[in-house]
Amino acid sequence: MSSIPSSVSSATNHSYEDTSIIEGLVLPLADHCFHCGDPVPQPPFHAEILGQSREMCCMGCQLAAQSIVEAGLEQYYLDRSEINRTASLPTQLTRLEVYDHDEIKSQFVYAQDGMSVAELSVNNLRCAACTWLIESRLDELEGIGKCQVNLTNQRMRVIWDEDKLPISRILAVINEIGYEAKPYRQDTHEAMLARHNNQMLLRLGIAALGSMQAMMYAVALYFGEYSDMLIFQRDFLRWVSLFVSTPVFFYAGIPFFTSAWSAIRARQVNMDVPVSLALIITFFASLYATITGQGETYYDSVSMFIFFLLAGRYIEHNARLKAATMANDLVVVEPVLVQKIAEDKAAAECILQLLKENEYQQDELIKSELTENETTKGESATVEPMPDFMQRMDANVYQLTSRIAQDWQQSRNQQNAQSQPEDDIESKQMVTAHSLQVGDIILVEAGSEIISDGILLSSTATVSQSLLTGEGDLIIKSQGDYIVGGAQNDSQPFEMLVTALPKDSQIGLIDRLMNRAMSEKPKLAQQADKLARWFVARILVLSVLVFVGWYIVDPSQAIWATVAVLVATCPCALSLATPIALTVSTNRLASYGFLTTRGHTLQTLAEITHVAFDKTGTLTYGKPNLLNIELITPKSQTEIDDLSLTAQKDMLLAIAAALEVGSRHPIAHALLTAAYQLHLPSTQAVQHYPAGGVEAMIDGTVYRIGHKDFALDKINDGVNNVSESNDLTIDLVAQRASSAVVLSCQNTDDNGWQALACFYFNDKVRDSAQSMLDTLKELGIESVMLTGDPSPQALVMAESLGMQAAYNGLSPTDKVNHIQQLQANGAVVLMVGDGINDAPVLAAANVSTSIAGAADLAQVSSDSIILNGQIEAITAAKRISDKTERIIKQNFRWALAYNSIVLIPAALGYVPPWLAAIGMSLSSLFVVLNALRLKRA
Repeated sequence: MSSIPSSVSSATNHSYEDTSIIEGLVLPLADHCFHCGDPVPQPPFHAEILGQSREMCCMGCQLAAQSIVEAGLEQYYLDRSEINRTASLPTQLTRLEVYDHDEIKSQFVYAQDGMSVAELSVNNLRCAACTWLIESRLDELEGIGKCQVNLTNQRMRVIWDEDKLPISRILAVINEIGYEAKPYRQDTHEAMLARHNNQMLLRLGIAALGSMQAMMYAVALYFGEYSDMLIFQRDFLRWVSLFVSTPVFFYAGIPFFTSAWSAIRARQVNMDVPVSLALIITFFASLYATITGQGETYYDSVSMFIFFLLAGRYIEHNARLKAATMANDLVVVEPVLVQKIAEDKAAAECILQLLKENEYQQDELIKSELTENETTKGESATVEPMPDFMQRMDANVYQLTSRIAQDWQQSRNQQNAQSQPEDDIESKQMVTAHSLQVGDIILVEAGSEIISDGILLSSTATVSQSLLTGEGDLIIKSQGDYIVGGAQNDSQPFEMLVTALPKDSQIGLIDRLMNRAMSEKPKLAQQADKLARWFVARILVLSVLVFVGWYIVDPSQAIWATVAVLVATCPCALSLATPIALTVSTNRLASYGFLTTRGHTLQTLAEITHVAFDKTGTLTYGKPNLLNIELITPKSQTEIDDLSLTAQKDMLLAIAAALEVGSRHPIAHALLTAAYQLHLPSTQAVQHYPAGGVEAMIDGTVYRIGHKDFALDKINDGVNNVSESNDLTIDLVAQRASSAVVLSCQNTDDNGWQALACFYFNDKVRDSAQSMLDTLKELGIESVMLTGDPSPQALVMAESLGMQAAYNGLSPTDKVNHIQQLQANGAVVLMVGDGINDAPVLAAANVSTSIAGAADLAQVSSDSIILNGQIEAITAAKRISDKTERIIKQNFRWALAYNSIVLIPAALGYVPPWLAAIGMSLSSLFVVLNALRLKRA
C-alpha cells in the first residue's frame, strides 16, 4: 500500500503537541486505514493513536489499534517503514485475541439456546469444497455445535460453547487452513468482496496478456516444426515463452496453488487440487524441455488454461456477488452514529422485567389451556376465548410505558424551561450504534432509520414499517407505544427509550434469520457436496491410471493426457449446481415478502401435497369489526324508559368500550373504534383476566365483558350465580359473525351476573385468500382449515372459499393430531398459522410458515415468515420452489453428463489441456447462468 511521509500532511497533525516524535511517522493515503492501509468506509471507524483520531477501515483494525495503544505499544507505528495488511504486529499482541474481550464480543456474538452464535465474513472461498473444508475442520474442535458456510455470499455462521472454546481460536483455525474470517458487518463485507473482485480482475488481466504473448510465440514454434526452424531459434522462442508465462503461472495462478495446498495440509482434497496438479505438471515439464532441449513445451497451454479458469471464476464470482447483493438490499445498514440525549436504565429494566414476567405467565397459560382442552374435548362451546397473550404489549405493560413516557416528558419540559439553548446542545452527544445500551434515550431525526427497538417518549410519531411488513401505510404511534427497529421516522424528530440492542432489534433478527436460512444446507445440497468430493478423489486415481496407460503406449502423450483428464473432469459445475440456485431463489422469495428461515424450506415446499390453514389472522385479517349489538336484559327498566333503541345501544357500547381502555386485544380495538364519538364513563378497580375478559366498576356497579362463560361467571361458580332470566344463546351464523362477547353486570341482590348485551364481530376474509386457494387447487394441492374457533361460521367460511376440508373447535393438540394423520397417509403438509399460538402444529408439519407482524418476529417458530401480510405469497413460494427444483435437477444432469462425456476423449488424448480448460469453465458458467433464471420466477 502506498504511503506518504508525515511532512506532507503536517497540517493535519496539529493536535499532537510534540511533533518531533512523529517526524518519521508513515501515513496512509487519504481515506485509507491508518492501521492496514485499506480504503475506509463512509463514515469510517476511528481510533486515538499518537494524540490524534485516526481513520480505520473496520472494527478489527479499530480494536487492534486500541489494544496496541492500551498496551503501551504506540512505538510500533513509529517504527514501521510501510503500511500493509500483512505487516507483523508487536510480538506482545496477537490480533485475534482481541476478539475474546467481552466488550468486543458483544458487538457480533449473540446467545441462542445456551450457545454462542457469531456471523463472520470469509474471504477466498472458491467452491463448495472450500465450505466443506472449513466446516469439517471446525467440527473437529471441541465445543463446536454447528458451522454453516455460505459460498454464495461469502459468509459463515458458527454456533459453539464459549466455555470450551474462545472465538479467537475459531478465527485462528480458519486462518490456518488458508481463509480469512472477520466479524460480519455489511459495509466492510461488501468492501472485502469488492477488494477480492479487483484482485481477480488484475490476475485475469495479467493472464490474458501473458496467454496472448505465449500463443503468439507458440504459433511461430508450430510453423517452425514444418519449415525446418534452426535449433537456436526454437530455443530462443521457448525461453521467451517461459519469460511471458512465468508471471502468469506464479502470480495469476497463485489462488489455485494456495487453495490446493491448504486442502492438502488439512489432509483433504478440493477442486483446486487436480487443477493445480495439472498446471504444475505442464509448466515444469515444459521448463524441463526448455532447459534440456528435449521434448515439447506447452507454455501457451499453461497460460491459456489459467486465463480461461480465471475468466470463468470471475464471471461466476460476479454472478454470485449479484445474487448475494439482492439479500443485502433487503436489510438496511444501520446508521453508524446516533444522537444520545440521556439515559434511564431503571425504566428500561422495569419494562423488560415486566415483559419477562408476562412471557412466563403466557407460557403457563398455554400449558393450562392445553390441559383444559384435553379434559373438555368434545364438549360444545359458543365462542372462541380471547387470549390477551396474543399481544406482546398488554394492558399492564402499556400502563407502565405510558407512565414512564409521561414522567420523561414532564421532566423534559421542566429542563427546557430552566436551561439555555447552549446547555441543550452540550447535553446531546453522537455515539456509535454499537455503543448504544439498553436504557439510553436517543433522538431520532425525521427521515432517518430507527436504530433499535424502544418506547416512544414524545407525544406522537409517524413511522413506516414497510421494510419489516411490506406495507407502505404510515402508522401513527402515541406516547408509550412500542417502536420496532428498522422502521423509518416519516414525521418530526422524536425521542425514544432504547429497550433492545441494535443487533437484537427486529431488523437485526430478519438479517439473522435470512443468513441462517442460506447457511443451512438442505439434503440436496449435502448430497451434491458429497458427490463432488467423491468425484475429486476418483479423478486423482483415474489420472494416475491414465498416465500409466499412456506411458506404456506412448510416453510422449502421457503427461498431456493426464493433464486433460485432471482439468476436463473437475466437478466444479457439480458443486455449484445447488448453492447458487438456492441463493437466487431464497432472495427472489424475499422480494415477495416470503422470508425463509430454515435451509430445508425450499426443497420441502416443492414436495407439498396439502396446505393446512389456521383461520383467525391467517385466512382473515385478524382485525374484527363490530357488526351488531343485541340487547338482552335491560339494567333498569326505569332507567331506559325514555331512551330509544339506538340510545340504549350507545349507552352499553360506551360501557363496554370504557372497560376495554388500555387493552391491546383486537376486540378491544374494535369496540373503542366503534365508540370513538361517545363519552366513556370512568372506571375503577379494573382487572384483566387472561383468556377471559375484563372486569371493572362504573358508578358503583360491577361490569364484565368477555366470552359468555366468563361474563356470566360460569367458569368459577357453575350456573348457580347466573340470573334465571339469562337464557342466552349466541347465534353467530344468523348474525353472519365470526365472534362475539357478552357484557354483563352483577346484581346487588343475589350477586348473580346478568347479561346486558351481546356484541357481534366479523373478521374479514383476506382479499387474496380466494385466488390463492383457487391456485392451490389448480396445482392439485388440497387445502384444509384447522381452527380453534368453535363457531359454525368458521365452517361456513371454509365452504364459501372452496376448501376441501375444515375442522373447527380444535385444541392445539387436536391440530397436531390432524397433521400427523395426514402425514401417516403419505401427505407432505405445509402449515400456515400466526406463528405464536400455533407453535406445536407449526413444528409438527413438514414445513411451516406464519403471517407475522413486526412485533411478533421474535416469537416465530416457523420455517418461513410472510412479512407483508399478503397470503398469496404462498403460491409464489410454491411456484419458485418448483422451478428451483427443476433447475437444480437440470444443473445436476448437465454436470454429470458433461463429466461423463468428456472423460473418454480426454483419457484417449483427443482433448488438449487448453480445450479442457475452456470446457470446464463453460460447464460451470452454464450452471450459474441457468440458476440466475430464477431471478425472473
